[in-house]
Parts: sequence; structure tokens; C-alpha cells
Amino acid sequence: MDVTELLGQASAAGASDLHLAVGEVPLLRLDGELRRLDLLPLTAGALEQGMAALLDDEQCRQWLAGDELDLVLSLSGVGRFRLNLFRQCKGLGVSVRLIPPQLPTIEALELVELFEHIAGCRDGLVLIGGPTGSGKSSTLAALVDRLNRDYALHIVTLEDPIEFIHSGQRSLVNQREVGSHSRDLAQGLRSALRQDPDVIVIGELRDLESIRLALRAAETGHLVLATVHTRSAVNSVDRLVEVFAPEEKPLVRTMLAESLRLVVAQVLVRRRGGGRVAAREVLVVTPAVRNLVREGRMAQVYSLMQSGGAVGMRTMEAAMRALGA
Repeated sequence: MDVTELLGQASAAGASDLHLAVGEVPLLRLDGELRRLDLLPLTAGALEQGMAALLDDEQCRQWLAGDELDLVLSLSGVGRFRLNLFRQCKGLGVSVRLIPPQLPTIEALELVELFEHIAGCRDGLVLIGGPTGSGKSSTLAALVDRLNRDYALHIVTLEDPIEFIHSGQRSLVNQREVGSHSRDLAQGLRSALRQDPDVIVIGELRDLESIRLALRAAETGHLVLATVHTRSAVNSVDRLVEVFAPEEKPLVRTMLAESLRLVVAQVLVRRRGGGRVAAREVLVVTPAVRNLVREGRMAQVYSLMQSGGAVGMRTMEAAMRALGA
């Protein structure tokens, strides 16, 4: 099996993902739906041999020994891909995310209004939420690209793994991969605070220590952009608070109330005529929202979002309605 040929086929078809698993035919995800290719089911030998051509000896050894691997491959003339290699009940498996060849723009992703909010912030925390596969990485990449082009900043990213590559424009962009350039996210964040950054970009806020450090960075004069795996703007704020011990939560709410600037939650929905588009819920942190966050009354934030259109707020229901979804 020629995996490079399959990757080229997936790219040409406009797929977002390619899935390979022993006992199954290769599948592409097109416009959010899985579609089987007209091929025979994969055998263990075929998948192992096909991937061996793309991996180094140590990566092959770890995968075949049962380790899960995350890595990015760049194949000349084919494209750039994020891979997760694993074992499943029938044997080996590989999930591939296709990384677009060009950096997404805020115009193409309809992020101009959001960027204007972010460009007005010199510090604080901006959260981009959404489930897996909702385009959070593309949104973050487009925002960083415009900051890079329009402002003279030192931008430090912490990603796992690095997907989109940013070349310095007006800004200096240092991209660091967790596991390769830093032992873990917390260590990378601690180091970032000593690197004279203006903007810190966190691929995903995962645990208590990274959230604590991100809040500290946002409080000490840095603009922090981060993604979280959540389905709503309100849930994004709750998620950050819930990882802390009960006695710490009042202080964390106070820190969030002071540092939060903008919370976005997005999902991908089918576009009329084909393709998919992001529906985005937007929470702009106004003084009224800040008070509710501080007091832990997040259930009341939604009503402020419903009436906050004049300042750029939007509920997911309104976003879906506007898209006719």
C-alpha cells in the first residue's frame, strides 16, 4: 500500500481527514462525513509496510510496541499532515488530519470582526472553544497570521504538534512544539514568560498547571490566545474554573473576571452549495459579564449574550440562524 499516494488522493479530493485501520478500507472525511474508498480492507502487513516508508526506525518501533504517537509530516509535492498512530482491537490504526497548504486568512474564515476585538487588547485571555475537528487550529492560525502581518510583536506559540508554519512578517514568531522543544506545556509556559513575549499562543489548555500559568501570563501584561475543548462560551469559562480545588475557585473566578477579554465557541456546519463553514458563538467580556464571572453566576451570562449584539456578542442559536443551519 502506498500511503503517500493515498495522502495525495485525500488532498486532491479536499478531504479533512484520512483514516487507516487494519480490517477496514481507507476512509476519507469529506464535508464532515466519512466515505470509504473503493479499495480492499487493509492488512496489518500492508499498513505496517506503507507507514514504514514515512516513519523513522524509532517511530516505527514505538508504534509497533503499542505506543501512541503524534507527529507532523511534510511531503514534498503532496502536503503537510498531522498523524496520530495507535493500536486498536484489530491491530494498527492511523488517523491523518490534512493541514491546508496556505495559512488561512481572517477574511476567508470571516474573522474580521473578531480580530478587531483582539487587536484592541494589549493583554488578557482570549479563548477559542469547540469540539475536536471544529476548526479551532485554523481560527487560531488566521488570527496569529494577521497579528504577525499588522503589528511588531514577539509571538511565542506552544503547540502539540506544530501545524501551520508562520514566517516572520512585522512580528517575530517563535513556534515551540511540546515534547520536542519543551518537556511539557507547563514548562514551556514558564519559559515563555522569560522570553519577553507580547503574545503567547497555547494550542490547547489541558490541565490545572497550564491554566494557572496562562492566567498569570494574562494578568502580567501579556495577550494569551488559547483553545479549549468545549461546546459553548459559558462552558469554556466553567471548564477553567472546575479544574481547581473548591478553596481556589473564588480566586480563579476573580482572576478570570480581570483577565478574560473574549470567548469564542465554534462548530462546523454544512454550507449551502457544499463545503462547511464555522458557526461561532461570541462572548465579549463587558463589565456586566465580568461581575457575573467573579460571582460565579455563569447561568446568567447567556441572557447578556442574547442582548449584546451591539458590542459584538452572538449566541450559537443566532449564529446558526444567520447561516440558515
